[in-house]
Amino acid sequence: MKVCTVSQMRALDERAMEELGIKEELLMENAGEALYHIVSKTLGVTGKRFMVFCGIGNNGGDGLVVARKIHSNGGGVKVCVLGNADMYKGAAKLNFDIVSRLPIEVCRLDTVEAVKNDVYHCDGIVDAVFGTGLTRDVGGLYRDVIELINGARNDRSKTVFSADIPSGVQGDTGKVMGVAVRADHTVTFGLPKIGNVLFPGYELAGQLYVTHISFPPSMYDNEGLKVEINRPAAFPPRKRGGHKGDFGKVLFIAGAPSYFGAPCFAALSFMKAGGGYARLAAPKSMIPFIADRAREVVFVPQMETDSGTISLHNKKALLTLSAAMDMVVIGPGLSLDAETQQLVRELVREITKPLLIDGDGITAVCEHLETVARRAGETVLTPHLGEMSRLTGLSMEKIETDKIATVQQTAATLHAAIVLKGAHSLIGLPDGRVFINMTGNPGMATAGSGDVLAGTIPAALGLGLPIWEAVKKGVFIHGLSGDWAAEVKGEDGMTAQDILDYLPLALKMDREGLDRRRALRYMGAEVV
Repeated sequence: MKVCTVSQMRALDERAMEELGIKEELLMENAGEALYHIVSKTLGVTGKRFMVFCGIGNNGGDGLVVARKIHSNGGGVKVCVLGNADMYKGAAKLNFDIVSRLPIEVCRLDTVEAVKNDVYHCDGIVDAVFGTGLTRDVGGLYRDVIELINGARNDRSKTVFSADIPSGVQGDTGKVMGVAVRADHTVTFGLPKIGNVLFPGYELAGQLYVTHISFPPSMYDNEGLKVEINRPAAFPPRKRGGHKGDFGKVLFIAGAPSYFGAPCFAALSFMKAGGGYARLAAPKSMIPFIADRAREVVFVPQMETDSGTISLHNKKALLTLSAAMDMVVIGPGLSLDAETQQLVRELVREITKPLLIDGDGITAVCEHLETVARRAGETVLTPHLGEMSRLTGLSMEKIETDKIATVQQTAATLHAAIVLKGAHSLIGLPDGRVFINMTGNPGMATAGSGDVLAGTIPAALGLGLPIWEAVKKGVFIHGLSGDWAAEVKGEDGMTAQDILDYLPLALKMDREGLDRRRALRYMGAEVV
């Protein structure tokens, strides 16, 4: 499913009207009908009482359509307009005029005190105050109304429905502009906007639905829209007569004193996620301790620096070994030792096989990005937000204001796949495409989780997917495993070991097909 920006949505609306002759009134009617359908389906209408809060733009017009349909189907409804109704234009004005002729109570709201009693005694609330184009913080009466809606939902169990996006959420980022509605159900129009699927906007939406409002597939599924929900390709069948080499040979260059877990998690997760043959190059003094936990891994003892990290003297041997692998992973728990960091940079430049750079490996290349950009083989970088800041030179706050664009630009500049880890991780590819991953949960925000991802991605390559599809699949499976762990054990106290342990089950579920509940969640929005 494609995801668009606010400006792209406006362009789609204009195309629909100008090229296809789908009038604005019809687009608004379809939007309001879809939201009404969810109100009717989830709460019911006949004999129920509703409050509809409308702004004076097209979002308010959508709310007016819903109010009319509630009235038409036997529900009680009161419409509260925030602002001067004389400012309605086009389809919104048409719908305001229609509602004004019906026996529906319509009031211009000047203070929330006037409607508190109505809100407390209604069954459902429709939020149609702001649309996706909000650009400044919410204040004054608008803040009061949003706080009233949230209070009624939280304290009095009122069901809240938002039109397009919860009011107060910025459509291009998901950022809360001071205060925002917390909805139970949100119906977004045309396509999901970025703010619908990135946090915190996604969490505030409740159950998210999308209606294509009469757009043909050629409009909402075209190649010009570069952002979409991550729905990776299926794994090919596992070879019945295969041997370990048929399922991927990967070298992990990882580990340093105080970082025993990282290399272990990375190499083992490759095997738990279906990979065939993992080799781990780690400081020789560490291997006896790691080997007790990772007995399936083949170890390559490395000469050490004075601080016990991997020495630059290993370079030639590592290059020779890398040439025999399908992929190399470098960085988990390597340390910031100057000699080891130099080793990373030289290996990144000279390894020709697909290369995944994680953790301390990312730090090593941050000031030498041309080394990454000029690589002969495919490159994958898996930064968290802090590492992304070091990669780009942007503050974390600046990245948060436009994560999609940051990932796009970085992937294009480095000719690499960028996995920006976090809630709804982003996968950026060199051609400008960005995939928003919907698997995963807050319990995965724990030490070692990224190391498990560093092994899961090359496992997907070993199972037969092309490299960029393997990146998408690895991120998806990693999150799916975390979701299984959370479902069985809970999010609190989840460890990287739990994510690792549930990888085989996640693969099994992915191969057999997700149940409807999970499939709907992971597709981003249910189509209505």
